[in-house]
Amino acid sequence: MIIDLQEGILPFAGGPYTANEVVARAARLAEKCRANGSPVVMVRVGWSDDYAEALKQPVDASTPAQALPENWWTWPKALGKTDSDLEVTKRQWGAFYGTDLELQLRRRGIDTIILCGISTNIGVESTARNAWELGFNLIIAEDACSAASK
Repeated sequence: MIIDLQEGILPFAGGPYTANEVVARAARLAEKCRANGSPVVMVRVGWSDDYAEALKQPVDASTPAQALPENWWTWPKALGKTDSDLEVTKRQWGAFYGTDLELQLRRRGIDTIILCGISTNIGVESTARNAWELGFNLIIAEDACSAASK
């Protein structure tokens, strides 16, 4: 499961690995999964221009005045996304909240998830915690993860 490796998030990779390193390692991991018959799940985060789908919580920062950058949704070419990859769009930090991700995994008999992406301490960690609470086994591909700071 590849978390938030989209052009709009890549600039936030501050360490321990660069965005290019994370994308290259995630691409190799995805290739191996596909070769072994395992589905690859590509998760990205985003909202419409008016942020209508964004959760409104008093602890969150206010909604930005401008729209998301034009390339926000774009998968990096180096990631090697294929038509067979499952796509999930999330509106909050974790990939399970408000999506059909759990249903998609259970229908395919998946009980173990390999996670990678940006940002380790936001999207990856939130998804890992949610997955664990739902009874999935977890593997974190730590060399294919990065955060805003080391």
